[in-house]
Amino acid sequence: MDINQYLEDLRRPLRLELELGGRHLQFDSTWGLFSPREIDAGTRLLLDHIEVAASDDCLDLGCGYGAIGLALAALAPHGSTLLVDKDFVAVDYAQRNAQHNGLTHAQAQLSNGFEHIDPARRFDIIASNIPAKVGKELLTLLLHDAHARLRPGGRLYVVTINGLRQFMRRYLQDIFGNYTKCKQGAHYTVALAQRATTDD
Repeated sequence: MDINQYLEDLRRPLRLELELGGRHLQFDSTWGLFSPREIDAGTRLLLDHIEVAASDDCLDLGCGYGAIGLALAALAPHGSTLLVDKDFVAVDYAQRNAQHNGLTHAQAQLSNGFEHIDPARRFDIIASNIPAKVGKELLTLLLHDAHARLRPGGRLYVVTINGLRQFMRRYLQDIFGNYTKCKQGAHYTVALAQRATTDD
C-alpha cells in the first residue's frame, strides 16, 4: 500500500447523495464529524417525523455537516434556517453544503448551544439530534434556551437514544408543560414539545 496515496484519499471530502426534505441533496463530509459516511438512524427517524411549514424559521442545533438543517431548509423555502455547531469544521461543511445545494436561505455559524446566536432571533422549529453523552447540565441549558427562543406555538423536536427518553419526558414536561413521543424505534426516540401560544 502506498501510504501517501492512502493519506491523500483520507483527506478528500466524503460525498453523500440523499433524498431529504423531498429533495435530492448532496453533502460533503469528513472524518472527525459525526456519522461522516452516512446519515445516522437517529437523524433519519427525526426527519421522518418532523412537520415543517413552508414559511417556518428553523434552527438546527448541533448541525454537524448539515443533514437536519438543510432538510429543514428544503421543507421551508419561504423561511430562514440557521445551522449552529460548536465545531468549526462542522460549520464550514454545513455552510459549504448549503451553498452546493442552492439553499441560500440557510446559513451556518459557530455557536456553543445558543450562546452566539443573535439574542433577538426567534424560531418556529428547533430540531436537534442530541448526543448520548451531552450531560445533564448542558442539556438543561439547551432545553431552557430552546423554550426561550421559540415563538409562541413554536416546536422543539429532539431525537435521543432510548436510554434518555424518560429524562427527556420529565424535562420537557417541566419546561414546556407538554411532551409528545412522536416515534420510538429500536434505538432512538423522537420527542416533541411545543411552546404555549400565550405566556399566561
